[in-house]
This record gives sequence, structure tokens and C-alpha cells, in this order.
Amino acid sequence: MTDLRFAWLEITGKCQLSCTHCYADSGPRGTEGAMTTRDWFRVIDHTAELGARSVQFIGGEPTLHPDLPSLVDRALDAGLTVEVFSNLVHVGPRLWDTFSRPGVRLATSYYSDTAAEHEAVTGRRGSHARTRANIAEALSRDIPLRAGVIDVSSSARIGRQRTHAAQADLASLGVTAVGVDRLRGIGRGANASPDRDQLCGRCGHGAVAISPTGEVWPCVFARWMSLGNILDTDLPTILSTTAITSPATAGPSCWPQGGGSCAPNDPPRL
Repeated sequence: MTDLRFAWLEITGKCQLSCTHCYADSGPRGTEGAMTTRDWFRVIDHTAELGARSVQFIGGEPTLHPDLPSLVDRALDAGLTVEVFSNLVHVGPRLWDTFSRPGVRLATSYYSDTAAEHEAVTGRRGSHARTRANIAEALSRDIPLRAGVIDVSSSARIGRQRTHAAQADLASLGVTAVGVDRLRGIGRGANASPDRDQLCGRCGHGAVAISPTGEVWPCVFARWMSLGNILDTDLPTILSTTAITSPATAGPSCWPQGGGSCAPNDPPRL
């Protein structure tokens, strides 16, 4: 890869929620893996040196990583723009200060305008009210925010999902960037082994993902396609020496996670 523009940095596998469809299979028992904050600093520096313009901190739930503010600062200091993809269940004062910095954006997932339906997906009571309140708080602070409404109606816990009502609810709060995606057959959303038809077909073009264990993937959804490990080999070497074979046909866009180059010359979606 010689055209790196964007990186997903999956800094933890821990999350307060246990969403039925989680592509990362994260939850309360997840960990921060083997990557230290110093390792992430090195990844951020290399990402900027390779010409990337932006990074997205994801998980798990990235706000649970104790050094998220320092990681965001490092990325901004390296000249990168930052998006934090959070469930927005809990945001403390220090994180609000971090999210309010110029160059930082937020993204979140939303499932329904009703608490019962939203929480049937997340597996945690009270998560709907908290996420909704923190969306409103972010907008009141003029923090750029986008939301993805994920249709998981094929999940065993969910029948006909109120996706249109969820979009309208977000609009009523003032969210102007709202996308919709289907259930992905990755992680807990998979009925069988992952398949390449879950990918957009542009893996390895302009974007890369790095896991809490240091694994490097061409996309957060291509978790079975390891290109190497940061703890063994630095990112520039991995990207300059590893061949990436993308799917022959294009599948669905990777919009909900953002940033990937789903079509040639597309800018990162931040």
C-alpha cells in the first residue's frame, strides 16, 4: 500500500454493551490487548509519516481506554484529524474537553427511537437514554457528530425495526449526518464463517486497521486477513511488503465505521 490516507485504531476490545451484531465481538469482558500507549504513539506517528490525513479511534468502546485523551492529542499533534466512534453511554468531563478540540469529531450508532428496541440490541438497560442525552450534549458543544442507524432486524432479538423513526429522532436532535447500514455477517453478526461478500471490495486501498493485539488488517471488517503485527514489524514495513488481495466484486459500503476508501479517490468519510 502506497496511498495510505486513513487508519482505524481499535484501541480496546472492552465495551459496556453487548450488542447482538458487534463485528468486533466486544463486551464487558474485553481487554486492551497487548498494545501499550507507547505502541499506539508509534503507530500514530508512522500513520502520519506515511501520508494519512485522519484516524478513527474505535473499539470496543474507545472511551474506556484510560489514555484516549493522550492518544487523541498525539494524533492532532501529528497533523491528523480525528474521529472517535463511541456508543456515548458515558462521557466524563475530561473526554468532553478532548472531544471539543478543533480537529476532533464523534460518531455513534443508534438503533431505534424507543428505549426497549434500542436496548434489545445493546443488551444494557438505560443505554438508550444515555446515548441520546450525550448526542444532545455533543451538539450543544458544537462537536461535529454523525450517526449510523444499523438495521439488525434479522437478529433473533429484534423483529421489525423502527429504523426510519430512529433517523427522524436523530434529526429532531439536530444530527444532520445520518447513515443506514444492514447487519454485517462479521463477529456476533455472523451465522457462519466470515465471507468476503461482507466487504466493500476496496480493501487495501488507502485504509488500514490495527487491533488491540497489534494485528494489521486492510479493514475493520476484514478481521481474518492479517497483514502482520505491529509488535513484530513496524507499519511502514508491513504496508510496503505485504500483498493484499481484495474481493473481486464490491459489496456494501463501509460507511458506518467511516473513513475507508470505498471507491477510488474517495476522501476519508469524516
